[in-house]
Amino acid sequence: MRRSPNLVAKLGAIGGALLVAAIASIGLTLWMTWQLEGGAAAINEAGRMRMQAWRLAQAQAFSDPQKIVALSGELDRSIVLLRQGDPARPLFVPRDKASLDAFDAVEAGWNALRRDWSAAPAPSADAAAERARTLVEEIDRFVSQIEGHLSRLTAILNAVQLAMVALVVASAVAILYLSYLLVFNPLARLQAGLTRIRDGDLSARVDHPAKDEFGALADGFNRMAETLQDLYQGLESKVQEKTMRLEAEHARLAALYKAAAFVNRAGTLEELAHGFAQQIRAAAEADASAIRWSDESNRRYIMLASDGLPRDLTDDEYCLPTGDCFCGQDQTHASTQVIPIVAQNRPGFLGHCTRAGYGAVVSVPVRLQERLVGELNLFYREPRALADDDRALLETLASHLAGAIEALRGAALQREAAIAEERGLLARELHDSIAQSLAFLKIQIGLLRGALKRGDSAQADRTLAELDAGVNGSLSDVRELLVHFRTRTNAEDIIPAIQITLQKFEHQTGLPTHLSIDGQGLPLDPDVQVQVLHVVQEALSNVRKHSGASAVWVEVQQSPPWRVEVRDDGCGFIEPEQAPDGIHVGLRIMRERARSIGAEVEVHSVVDAGTSIAMILPVAETPPQKATTAIS
Repeated sequence: MRRSPNLVAKLGAIGGALLVAAIASIGLTLWMTWQLEGGAAAINEAGRMRMQAWRLAQAQAFSDPQKIVALSGELDRSIVLLRQGDPARPLFVPRDKASLDAFDAVEAGWNALRRDWSAAPAPSADAAAERARTLVEEIDRFVSQIEGHLSRLTAILNAVQLAMVALVVASAVAILYLSYLLVFNPLARLQAGLTRIRDGDLSARVDHPAKDEFGALADGFNRMAETLQDLYQGLESKVQEKTMRLEAEHARLAALYKAAAFVNRAGTLEELAHGFAQQIRAAAEADASAIRWSDESNRRYIMLASDGLPRDLTDDEYCLPTGDCFCGQDQTHASTQVIPIVAQNRPGFLGHCTRAGYGAVVSVPVRLQERLVGELNLFYREPRALADDDRALLETLASHLAGAIEALRGAALQREAAIAEERGLLARELHDSIAQSLAFLKIQIGLLRGALKRGDSAQADRTLAELDAGVNGSLSDVRELLVHFRTRTNAEDIIPAIQITLQKFEHQTGLPTHLSIDGQGLPLDPDVQVQVLHVVQEALSNVRKHSGASAVWVEVQQSPPWRVEVRDDGCGFIEPEQAPDGIHVGLRIMRERARSIGAEVEVHSVVDAGTSIAMILPVAETPPQKATTAIS
């Protein structure tokens, strides 16, 4: 069915037609005025030629050669000017045939006259006057032709002006009629319909067949009338609808209370994330759900848990850099939004969701006060619209999740503080155990005193050397034990603690250290961080005591599985079983610490080429609890 143009198009067409007519009329009158001005200037120039002809005849009669030459030149210039025209004045001969023929006769007459006067002998004064009179008559006929042409143009101009007046009057009448037809009459019908509605006639409808703006108003009026009629006639259905809304609100409140109770009893981040993913999926009636954690700088999002998502999608989006997809919003512009799954020009955007068959994703930022700590994602296989009540529910659930994560973080910090305090007590106990070394030193002092009494200088020197070595060893052991047992990590990442440890190692030994970090992943749990840091410190202690190295390299791979390697360029050894006792003790301590967190320690050593000690952490099937402190 053909669609009629709207009101704006109709008014624009009418205005455009009137504008074109006005521009054409104005252009025609300007052209005619230009023609009249050019013809009038040509008449003036012809009058000058007539005067110059008479003056030339007088000069010929008096035989004045100089004046004859000057006047002849002026006549030539007038002929050329009329032939070529002068648009700047304007000045030109009209282009009708009669005017052009008359001008050709004038030019021919002047050329014949100039030949006769230049012939020898020169004509007499009477003959010159007679011939000049003939030229003047040709000029008069030329002027008469131009005047006749200008008279016709003037008549046409007057007719055009009258037509313009008629056009203005007709345009005014047409505009008034079209205004009534297109504006006032539809407004009157709308007003009549409103009056009937006001009087209680809810069956009133407005008929406007055109599909323009008033047609849209008429459709809107008719829909409004139908709605009012339904409100009056279908009150029972409205009550039922309201009841259903109240039930939906009750369901939302029940889901909110259930989620609040769950987050209060969740003991670990893994339990919290998986349980919350299941609950929010059920509350939002989604096909799948995911909970993502964001680091403090909002550079990436790590998937903590999911429910209903395909395994390949969770693997592909385990670590999602901020801004690489619509999921994983940046902190500045994060907001609750519905993301339709449509084809995108940017490669990778929504690609995983498209392959998984989802039609929409709801993204809800998880905020703790003003800080973004994560994101909730709800996946739907069909397009989805988010009502205001549902939006408020999701944001409230996200707020509960943020509070629960912060509570788990606080509990983890408390456990870390307790562990640190216990290790401080252990350090003091170990410090007291140095008494055996002190007893050895006391024995050496007794030997030294006896050697001095006997005057045995050689024995005294040996005893002093033993004392010096014992004191230095005891002091070194005390410092090392205190550093090991009092170590505490209170940041979200272990890297700063490793950097501080390497700085202390450089200060104590003077050996250069090199730290390299690769990959991205969830930060380690505080308890795991402490064990990893102790293994690094024990490896560095072995380097200091036994390797004779010139440099140390520490490499950290953060992506699963975590791997921390300490490598030196020292003397090395053939087999771990053939290593010195000090190395045996250090390796045993490192392996015990690794076993306590389910990790492994690998040792590789080559004589005169150095030793490598690597600690590999286990990989969990789901994101582990290690993000508890990383959310700070």
